Amino acid sequence: MAKPTLDIDQNADQGTQESPDDPYERVAQTFPRLDQDTVARIAAYGAEEVIAQDTLIFERGQRSIDFFVLLAGEVEIFEIDEHGQSQTVTVHHAGQFTGELHLLNGRQSLVSGRTRVETRVIRIEPAAFRRLISAEPDIAEVILRALILRRVGSLKHSRGAISVIGSGHGGDTLRIQRFLSRNAYPFRLLDIDTDPHARDLIEDCTLTPEQFPVVLSPGKPALFNPGNAALADALGLAETLDSQRIYDLAVVGAGPAGLAAAVYGASEGLDTIVIESLAPGGQAGTSSKIENYLGFPTGISGAALAGRAQVQAMKFGANLAISRAVTGLDCEESPYTLRLEDGQTLRARSIIVATGVRYRKLDLPNYDDFEGQGIHYAATPIEQKLCLNEEVVVVGGGNSAGQAAVFLSRSVAHVHILVRGHGLAATMSDYLVQRLMSSPKVTLHARSEVTALEGKPFLQQVTFTHRDTGASTTRPVSNLFVMIGAEPNTDWLDGCLELDRTGFVKTGYDTNGQLLRSAYATTLPGVYAVGDVRSGSVKRVASSVGEGSVVVQAIHQYLHPEPV
Repeated sequence: MAKPTLDIDQNADQGTQESPDDPYERVAQTFPRLDQDTVARIAAYGAEEVIAQDTLIFERGQRSIDFFVLLAGEVEIFEIDEHGQSQTVTVHHAGQFTGELHLLNGRQSLVSGRTRVETRVIRIEPAAFRRLISAEPDIAEVILRALILRRVGSLKHSRGAISVIGSGHGGDTLRIQRFLSRNAYPFRLLDIDTDPHARDLIEDCTLTPEQFPVVLSPGKPALFNPGNAALADALGLAETLDSQRIYDLAVVGAGPAGLAAAVYGASEGLDTIVIESLAPGGQAGTSSKIENYLGFPTGISGAALAGRAQVQAMKFGANLAISRAVTGLDCEESPYTLRLEDGQTLRARSIIVATGVRYRKLDLPNYDDFEGQGIHYAATPIEQKLCLNEEVVVVGGGNSAGQAAVFLSRSVAHVHILVRGHGLAATMSDYLVQRLMSSPKVTLHARSEVTALEGKPFLQQVTFTHRDTGASTTRPVSNLFVMIGAEPNTDWLDGCLELDRTGFVKTGYDTNGQLLRSAYATTLPGVYAVGDVRSGSVKRVASSVGEGSVVVQAIHQYLHPEPV
């Protein structure tokens, strides 16, 4: 069987040198041209047809779009900008194919496509496309790489983007930016504090401060300070679930543990769905770089790792319901029923609890006033832009705090790390400790804690105090990163499972203390817990991935017990 090849002359034809930073310049990978043998193999999954010139073959906002491989002719991929003008993204020629990541998840397309001339294609319907990806791994490698790179290019160049208009430091503006960024949805920020164009829009549309941030999407009504769920619905990120369908496996939480469980569950034939309240990746998804994860010697960002895992799960047929928080579990009879915050329900024969943890808050009088307006729980490029050449404070001594401090130290004036203990060695990986201690832009304040926050309406000043001496220091800090402790996300379990005294899910033993068949089994048959939410787990990405993969064997044994 011939392996798919690319037309390597395409780069020369377009006069483009490949750049590792810009997918649109990596033409041979982002817009590959398949050879005739590969096209012939793909043809078995679809039907050949001729499409007339200037025919719209798909448009922005459509779901479940067909996959087109060009045999002759041209297809222009275009977007409509904020002025209503058509802008070309790229033009596909013979041997190339259309599509982006929406082909895998059935979400709304970000762009439109039309024929420039009479064009002959192989049209492949969504179900057949998924069979192609599953049955032809060498072809799938070329296609999936292209789909991923096209989305990265869309993000980099804001192709198919929506516009977010609001104060760059405003809590809701930051919330929407984080939501879009973590769900890999392209957007442009028009900062009303600094952008003249944004100010013009305010004057032209007579908008009031209470209406911000405003989200503008081509061809759709404006959204005024939408919540995450409403935004997900408007952008087609959310899915309508079938309450009558009974899944083999429902994974609650799409962090490393949940995504690993989805990959292994779906790849081993289980009808699998993942329900995630915000975005894939969990806390790990906000990490700027994970350097001790096996197989990535130069490190990988949490977002990139989560993105790859999400594509991998979808490749094997897992369903992902994003921006759908689970609020309750009906556990009195199997199949179990999960209740979602929007009123929908879904049923599953087995459940994996992978909802992870959330950082604790500081106990300070006016703390809530600055959440989202100076207090952050992640250090991503969005937060990095807010504190360029300024001092910042990072509270916490774990790896997440260390990774945040290293990341921020590249662009801020100085990083102050506050820990209540005597140092970092007991709680942070040594490579991070050594890197922080050798940086002239990082100062560790041991035995110290934040005692006062000041500013209006945004944080402007932070005071921290030494716990032993009582000496206080006040610094002009507008961005405080809080990464302390961990509270498990187990409120939704409704008393169905036995928890430890701190709220983490107990596993491995029944209510009588007898050993269960799986170390990840809970006190409820068919329900398992993995990752950070599990009592006694090691809070590391690699261990979470391991637990998520291993638990699938126990689920198979539960769903298909061996005869006695």
